Parts: sequence; structure tokens; C-alpha cells
Amino acid sequence: MAMPLRQSMKVAAYLFEQKLRKRDKFALIVELEPLFACNLKCEGCGKIQHPAGVLKQRMPVAQAVGAVLESGAPMVSIAGGEPLMHPQIDEIVRQLVAKKKFVFLCTNALLLRKKMDKFKPSPYFAWAVHIDGLRERHDESVAKEGVFDEAVEAIKEAKRRGFRVTTNSTFFNTDTPQTIIEVLNFLNDDLKVDEMMLSPAYAYEKAPDQEHFLGVQQTRELFKKAFAGGNRRRWRLNQSPLFLDFLEGKVDFPCTAWAIPSYSLFGWQKPCYLMSDGYVQTYRQLLEDTDWDSYGRGKDDRCANCMAHCGYEPTAVLATMGSLKESLRAARETFTESRG
Repeated sequence: MAMPLRQSMKVAAYLFEQKLRKRDKFALIVELEPLFACNLKCEGCGKIQHPAGVLKQRMPVAQAVGAVLESGAPMVSIAGGEPLMHPQIDEIVRQLVAKKKFVFLCTNALLLRKKMDKFKPSPYFAWAVHIDGLRERHDESVAKEGVFDEAVEAIKEAKRRGFRVTTNSTFFNTDTPQTIIEVLNFLNDDLKVDEMMLSPAYAYEKAPDQEHFLGVQQTRELFKKAFAGGNRRRWRLNQSPLFLDFLEGKVDFPCTAWAIPSYSLFGWQKPCYLMSDGYVQTYRQLLEDTDWDSYGRGKDDRCANCMAHCGYEPTAVLATMGSLKESLRAARETFTESRG
């Protein structure tokens, strides 16, 4: 995985601290949603299905920052909705970066060039631009023409200004190994983004389109073919080798959704951002009041086809840190990618 050295060292130290404190559950990265409003109507997302009154709400800066600090997580992914629609999103980022949290601001990039002046490059900050395919495929997934081209131009401008730029790609059952290869080749070789994250689409219950989510076997076959021929090592993927093994079906893991908790306008979401079984007001309540053993494939029917990163990436990270062999493997792949 292509995680920068500073971030790798801080995360490793954080995990070691949790082990010393004998904590079996803790936050690795917080999914922060300071609003649900968005300027797109993607078929695979249900955030804008909330009532109009909810869509008008914006989380106060102190509340957003306080939730991240409460969790203790070293990393935060700011999503939504479209975070750049939040009038104080730059202040939320500034305060989190000042606390030396690694911040990934997820965006569809429609407002990125307009808002970029409000942010400063930092080793603790990265844009995470949503790209689901090349031009035709991406614009179809977000239900609006021209979004891909704007995202590409915004990425180029952000790179020109010295920002770290990552991408996030979700793949559906309408994808093929070739469509995955094409978009990742483009992001890796042409746009030269710093890191890429990928995830199989999970059947988010509020999404308008419920027909194109991937099943477990489909996911494994899709990524096994896409990763063939050395692509995994060539692409700058910011996910652990074990998670990529998981996507291919080489290993299997239990879900550890408690490690990537979701905090929104409603509070901490049980059990993860893809399912909503209620909300609590503190992260401690989330840990203590959630029956974690009742979730995951084979335990809850809603989890049957889930291989999403929010549940399984942290399991893979913990498995990596707990194995000298896997730790050396991850370090070796990071070194290889950094030289590539």
C-alpha cells in the first residue's frame, strides 16, 4: 500500500498503543459526515433521500472536531453528502490538521477548483476524489454529464498546487475486469494521483438503484481478473496487501466495523455507515451498546454480500500488524511502489 511514511509510522504507533492498553476495539479512521446534502444524485447512494429539513443542516465545527477527538482515531475521512457544500468545511479541516489528524476530504470535485483556495497543502491533508470509471461510465454512475472532465481538471490543478490527491472508486456488477483496469491505469499512469482506493459496491439500503451491487463471488472473480498480470503491484493502491487478497478471495476475514465508525448529524451510527440500526451520542456508547457479534456475513442477512472496506480493511490492517511476515510484505510492497 502506498501510505506515506509519516502516516504509516503514526498509525503503527497508534496500533501499538492500543495493544499495550489491551483494547480490543478502537477507532482507526472516522467516517465523518458533517452534512447529507449533495449536488449530485448518484443512483448508488441514498444520502439525499433524507427529508429536506435534514438536508439543510450543517454540523457545527466544534461538534465535528470533537467527535474525531473523542474517538481517538489518527485518521478521518470527511464525506457526506458533498463536504465542499459545508460553509465551514475549511475550518473543520484546519482544526483537524492542527491536531495532526490525517484528513481525507472526499469530494465529487464539482466545487473543488472553486473552493481550493480555502485549503493549504499539508502532509496531514489529502483530497479524495470520487472516480468510478472513465468519462462515459463515471458520468453515468453520477447521473450527470461533464462530471468526469471537471474532476480530472480539478485533480490536475490540485496536483499543480502541491496537494496530495487520492481517488476513491466503487465498482458495480456492471463493471468488468477491463473497465477496472482502464480507470486505474488512467488514474495511476496518466493523472498520477498519489494513491487509489477501491471498493466493491455494497447494497446501501437507501440507494435508489438496488440492482447493480456485487455479491461475494462476483467480487472475488472480478478483482482476481483485474489484479492479474502484476497490476496490483504496479498500481499505487492505498490498501493493505491482505485486504486486496481478501477482495480476490485468497483469504477471508470477520467484519470489524467498530474500527471505521461513522459520525453524522444524527450521532454515531450503529453498526456502520452502510447500515442504520440506530444512533448513539458517544463513541464509547457505540462500542458498548452495539452487539458486534451479531453483524457480518453469516450472522446478519444484510451483510451477506458485503466486502466493503469499512468492515474488512481494518481487519486486514490488524492482521498485518499482528504478523511479522505480513508486516514485511506490506513494507516491501510500499517500498516497491514508492520507487515505481
